[in-house]
Amino acid sequence: MAEDSAQEKELPASQKRKQQAREKGQVARSRDLTSSLLLLGMAAVVYTAGGWFYDMGRELLQTGLTVSASASQDPAAMLQAAGRVLVLGLIVLAPVLALTFVASAAGGVAMGGWVFSTEALAPDFSRLDPVKGIGRMFSITGLGELGKALLKAIVIAVIAGIVIWNERGELLGLLQVEPQLAQMQLGQITARAFLWMASGTLLVAAVDVPWQLFQMNKKLKMSRQDLQDEMRESEGNPQIKQKMRELQRERARKRMMAAVPKADVVVTNPTHYAVALAYKEGKNRAPVVLALGADRVAARIREVAAEHNVPVIEAPPLARALYHHAELEQEIPVALYNAVALLLAYVFQLRAAPQRAVEPDDWEIPAEFVVNE
Repeated sequence: MAEDSAQEKELPASQKRKQQAREKGQVARSRDLTSSLLLLGMAAVVYTAGGWFYDMGRELLQTGLTVSASASQDPAAMLQAAGRVLVLGLIVLAPVLALTFVASAAGGVAMGGWVFSTEALAPDFSRLDPVKGIGRMFSITGLGELGKALLKAIVIAVIAGIVIWNERGELLGLLQVEPQLAQMQLGQITARAFLWMASGTLLVAAVDVPWQLFQMNKKLKMSRQDLQDEMRESEGNPQIKQKMRELQRERARKRMMAAVPKADVVVTNPTHYAVALAYKEGKNRAPVVLALGADRVAARIREVAAEHNVPVIEAPPLARALYHHAELEQEIPVALYNAVALLLAYVFQLRAAPQRAVEPDDWEIPAEFVVNE
C-alpha cells in the first residue's frame, strides 16, 4: 500500500504545500553553491585586504609571544595580555566570519529565498537513530552526496595542483625578495588559487543546483488524494459548511419574520407566494421588501401578518413578479413602481374608508415581469 501511495505521487506540489514546506524550513539548498560563493569572497578579500591581514597577523603574534618576565609573574597583567590577544584575534576573524555569513545567506537566497522557521530549530531525535542513519548513508541520496563530495575533492585537488605547478617559479622566488614584496606576491598567488578553486566548485554547483531543485520538487509531489484532502481543508468540511448554511438561513428567516410586523402590506398568490412590503415616506425612495417566501415560509409570513394586523392582499400576478424579481431588504424594481403604488393606495383606502376601497382590476405588470405558473 505504501509503495502504491508513493507511486501515485505524480502531481506537482500546490502553492499551499510549498508554503507549508517553507514554514517548516524545507527548501532546496546547495552547499556547493555556498562554498563557491565563499571561495569567491575569500579571493576578493585577499586581493583587497591581504596587506591588512598580514599586518594584523603579525601584530597578533607579537602581542601573544611578547611577555615580559615581570608580567609573567603577575596574574592581572597576564589576564590583560590575554584580553589583548583575544580582541586582536576577534578583529582578524571578524571579516572571515562576516564573509561566511554573507556567502551562506546569499547561497540560500539564490536557491529558495530567505526563510526563517522556528520548526526547523526544533530537535529531531529521529536523526539520532543509528539504524536510520546507516540507511540514509547507503540510500540513493546518500550515495549521490558521497559521489558529489568525492568529485568536488578531486576537482579542487586537481586545480590546486595545477595552480601550484604553474606558480612554482614565483613561489620559489618568494625566498629571494623582501618580506613586504613577498607578502604582496603571496597574496596575489593565494587570490588566484581561490578564484580557480571557486571556478571549479561553480562547475559542481551548476550540476548540484538543478539536482537539489529536482529533489525538492520530487519530495513535495502530491497524489490525487493529497490534492483532494488539501482542497477539502481549504474549502472546509462539506457537512460543516452545509450545517453553517442551514444556520445562516434559519437566522435570516427569523430576522425576516421579525420584520413582518413592520410591513405596510403583505401581497400573496394567494397561498403559494407571500411578499411583505414597507414604505416610509422621506426615508425610502421606493417600497422595500421586508420578507418574501414560498410555500411554508409564505404561510408563516401570512400568519405573522395576521397576528399583527398587517393587511394581506391577494394579487397573484404582483406576488409572483415580486417574488421572482425583487431582492430581500432591497427596494422593489423600478418596473414594478406603478403596480406597487396601486397596491399601497388600495391599502391606504382600506384603512381610511373600507366601504369605498376598490381593488384594482389590472395591476399593470410589465410583460417582461409577468410570471405564468
